Amino acid sequence: VQIVGDAPIFIAHQSAECWARPELFELDAAGRPTVVAGVSPDVFSATGQHWGNPLYRWPAHAAEGYAWWIERIRAIFELVDIVRIDHFRGFAAHWETPAHHPTAEHGQWKPGPGPALFRAVADALGELPIIAEDLGFITPDVEALRREFAFPGMRILQFAWGEKDPGELHFLPHHHTADTVVYTGTHDNDTTWGWWNSLGEDARNHLREYLACDARQVHWDLIRAASASVADLAVHPMQDVMGLDGRHRMNLPGTPTGNWGWRFRWEQVPGDAAGRLRRMAELYDRLPGREGRLLGRGPAPDAAF
Repeated sequence: VQIVGDAPIFIAHQSAECWARPELFELDAAGRPTVVAGVSPDVFSATGQHWGNPLYRWPAHAAEGYAWWIERIRAIFELVDIVRIDHFRGFAAHWETPAHHPTAEHGQWKPGPGPALFRAVADALGELPIIAEDLGFITPDVEALRREFAFPGMRILQFAWGEKDPGELHFLPHHHTADTVVYTGTHDNDTTWGWWNSLGEDARNHLREYLACDARQVHWDLIRAASASVADLAVHPMQDVMGLDGRHRMNLPGTPTGNWGWRFRWEQVPGDAAGRLRRMAELYDRLPGREGRLLGRGPAPDAAF
């Protein structure tokens, strides 16, 4: 068993780090952020996303050989075996918005540290079992950065059907590549049944035809599709293994309360779930011990989660 942790690229203004090392962040003399992180306007939000996290003063980090980042990642790997870095694209370029603006549409793209940061971390720590969260507006420099360090990216099956722009066709399984991790959905998505219940009929018909299924157990259809993908790792949320609807989703992005409260008891898990997962791992060559996996720290983490 290996543990996959999650690390956001940015940290909170109220953090100990901002208090102890203010020179590493874009703060004024009083310790207040001058610019903050977020996401540029897109088809989902005309005003973008205003996260409010202070941004890093990258030249200051470079001047000390990225020592703060080395220690941050070292500490993370004391807790987990693999880490998924959220908003990986911010290492190539990040969206900068003036702190006093209530929304993000008046921001601008600013360069991140690029490969220099990860070279410094790799020199200090060795192999880096990192998953790059490369969702959203991804440009060629982000892909180049991910591939330079052989960090697997992410493919979300729920993004493969329904309303999407042409740039999201790579979520369809026949476009997957080995250097990725496939998810039926992440903690930010609805459960598969919750997603299915909100899907239009055209998208439903496409899924049925594409997966050659009747979708009566659509959660297992997506689990099978993820298992059969050429993506190196496959992740199945427990809610999908249990076939639960949208009332059991983990997180609703953009809402500050009511999240991360979902729990289950083992007696609620269907009795055939373990056997079905085991059989899919056998069918699609995902049993532990297979050679050539991407994230090589300890036993191969290739069985479906």
